[in-house]
Amino acid sequence: MNAVVLNDRDFLATLADLGIGYSSPSQEASCLAGRLFRTYRDAGGPRSHLIPDFLIAAHASMDCDRLATTDRGYLRKYFPTLPLFGP
Repeated sequence: MNAVVLNDRDFLATLADLGIGYSSPSQEASCLAGRLFRTYRDAGGPRSHLIPDFLIAAHASMDCDRLATTDRGYLRKYFPTLPLFGP
């Protein structure tokens, strides 16, 4: 099986062709992630989900229109209005 190696320009062009944009998490999304992660840990949530999981979900919730994922467990509890895209 041959792998296709894209350079950065080709990769970004492919994302654009697919209608996928890139944006950094906003300050508000970062604060939301921290608050929800603290709630999760205070409720006894195990370390199976880490702060990056919450940061990605908060960013998708506040700054984007959906999140592509296969994990819906904690997302439904902590981000109930976040539209999810997945299999």
